[in-house]
Amino acid sequence: MIPGKLAIALALLLVALPAAAAGPPADFVVPEAPVAVPGISFTDEAGKQKTLADYSGKVVLLNIWATWCAPCRKEMPTLDRLQAKLGGPNFEVVALSVDRKGPDAVKKFFAETGVTHLALNIDTSTKAMFTLGAVGLPMTLLIDRDGKEIARLIGPAEWDAPDMVDFIRGRIAANREGK
Repeated sequence: MIPGKLAIALALLLVALPAAAAGPPADFVVPEAPVAVPGISFTDEAGKQKTLADYSGKVVLLNIWATWCAPCRKEMPTLDRLQAKLGGPNFEVVALSVDRKGPDAVKKFFAETGVTHLALNIDTSTKAMFTLGAVGLPMTLLIDRDGKEIARLIGPAEWDAPDMVDFIRGRIAANREGK
């Protein structure tokens, strides 16, 4: 058993550790060095063509999903809450739907589930999914401000869970510092 003052000091030290020290949550694969992300294109709600270069300078959490994918449907509200919590000039959740039925299917899903903080992005051709090497849905890439993959998760996650938020917040901070 740890004496009282030592236990308090250890607890304070753990609370004071920077978020950048947070390791990746379970199932997140982190490459030894950042990896170039192949170019992909998609459209926004207005039909405007977009690429990942449009988010240059931000850390991006790119989530490939579809309304017909049950695990995707379950995690989408957690991505919405993550965007509400961390989104801004240094970070953006880019939820990229591969629904072939088009943006109306995504709009309907967003309305049904109360998703309000995520922008509607869609690739009805599904080319992005294959270009990025998705072996299933959902698939998520964490991309640094220079457009390089720094982590990948295949499968669903609780994106607004404390360990996940701490990990992503740490990557945002490290990217601001140029690490």
